[in-house]
Amino acid sequence: MTTQQPADAELAGQPAAYWTGVAHEALIAYTRARQAEKGYTQPQFWLLRNLSVNDISPDGEGMTLPELREAMTSYIRPEDDLAAEAQGLLERGWLTRHAEERLWLTEEGEQARVDLARNAPAIRAVLHEGIDDADYVTTVRVLQRLIRNAGGPVA
Repeated sequence: MTTQQPADAELAGQPAAYWTGVAHEALIAYTRARQAEKGYTQPQFWLLRNLSVNDISPDGEGMTLPELREAMTSYIRPEDDLAAEAQGLLERGWLTRHAEERLWLTEEGEQARVDLARNAPAIRAVLHEGIDDADYVTTVRVLQRLIRNAGGPVA
């Protein structure tokens, strides 16, 4: 049994919001499943990245959970429990908690961040299979234009 693809004219009339929502959920689910197979969660990786002076942290100074939530506001999901995720990293010895409830990245946590980042190219390769770079760039530019047209921010 083959699935017939809709004609271009039909696709052109479909709502972008529907397809971007479906794509978003599928991509997040795939990424999180691959990370879970490796023994960590996406929010844990984000915590490590946000606390690393070699990545997102501007100064390498520790951050409180509310500060981390604020820093991740554009990509954290409602179901993500940063306190529980941080607790898991504390138990692994990848984070420490100091005065004022600030979380700090340990040397082991920095090495874990580097190691976990090595999983990203394989995830990207599967997701980009059959999509050449020119088509991908065109897609991103179209999405950016849709965002601008809707009055949203484009980084």
